[in-house]
Amino acid sequence: MSQFNFFQFGVPTHIVFGEGVASDFSAELARFAMKRPMLVCDHFLRESGAIGAIRDGLLQSGLHIAGEFFDVAHPASVRIVKELAFEAREQNADSFVVIGGGSVMDVAKAANILLTHGGDLVADYSGAQTIPGPLKPLVAIPTTAGTGSEVTQAAVLYDESQGVKLSFVDDYLRPHLAVLDPLLTLSLPPFLTAATGMDALTHAVEAWTSVQSNPFSDALAKHAIHLVMHHLLPAVIDGDDLDARKGMLTASTMAGVAFDHAMVGVTHAMTHAVEAVAHVHHGTANAILLPWGMTYNRDVCADRYVELASRVGITGKCDVDTIIQQMRQLVVELERKCGLPTRLRDVNVQKDQLPKIASLAAQDGTTVYNPREVDEAEILKLLEQAW
Repeated sequence: MSQFNFFQFGVPTHIVFGEGVASDFSAELARFAMKRPMLVCDHFLRESGAIGAIRDGLLQSGLHIAGEFFDVAHPASVRIVKELAFEAREQNADSFVVIGGGSVMDVAKAANILLTHGGDLVADYSGAQTIPGPLKPLVAIPTTAGTGSEVTQAAVLYDESQGVKLSFVDDYLRPHLAVLDPLLTLSLPPFLTAATGMDALTHAVEAWTSVQSNPFSDALAKHAIHLVMHHLLPAVIDGDDLDARKGMLTASTMAGVAFDHAMVGVTHAMTHAVEAVAHVHHGTANAILLPWGMTYNRDVCADRYVELASRVGITGKCDVDTIIQQMRQLVVELERKCGLPTRLRDVNVQKDQLPKIASLAAQDGTTVYNPREVDEAEILKLLEQAW
């Protein structure tokens, strides 16, 4: 764990929260030099009509919609990024307004690099701190409560040519404005509510135990954990529970800011590998693997985990195994309520894929921030237990 000898912290993304705020945030738009935004979402949102009020609000604020791009699918891929960047350039767009979950936001964030600076996405910009200067304005409007991509400096994309997940991490990738409207999350089905909520919880837990944690990320991570443990099950059980939706959306963004500074660890390393090999949904993989990632770090994080007792709903004295079991029990409850998988075999991961997954996990960039050195052989044993 960090000893706080040195750290940096900043939240350059302006955040606005409120019921219905997505239909009118013109006062916030006035701070950005944007006239022709490209509107980006997926086909589901387009067909649901959820973007109508957002589009009308943008037009009423004096903006001209340069174009609309709906061909964003899971997983977010390098190919789709290139298509969006080409379309934005053809339509003379000067900014992006992005509506959706993490995949949509990651595609738009990466496309913004190409629209602003050109070049080859993978060769020139993959890795960390590779972008030469500021990007065009990007407004992020999340419709899920999980990824925190609306406030992070990261985009994760699937590169079909290599069959791997690539990370793009740079200060310039953080969106300029995050518009948090809990009404947009009311339509999220129970399964996706659970999976994305577990993604937020994983961000917070791993930020809490990261070797790069600091007092500011700790405060956000710890409260995000409390919010998820308090609000996730109610949001899954009753999607119209607005208080639960508010709590989850707040938790997701707080966890996003926390891990944007502290980074994540072994759970995400395994999840990235599972996604690349077996194409499993990110939040679902995190839900399955979080208790196992905590188990891997158990001996070096025992005190940190026990500090979370009151945040995860445990009163009185407890030990580290009780904390991990509480997380495992949450996943079991989510399986009962909405069918969220609890084993890798439940999401069509084949047992003979586990060695490749372990190898990729051990090479993942997130392992640098894990409090315990990530060993491929030990990860394989863990994956076999999770299978």
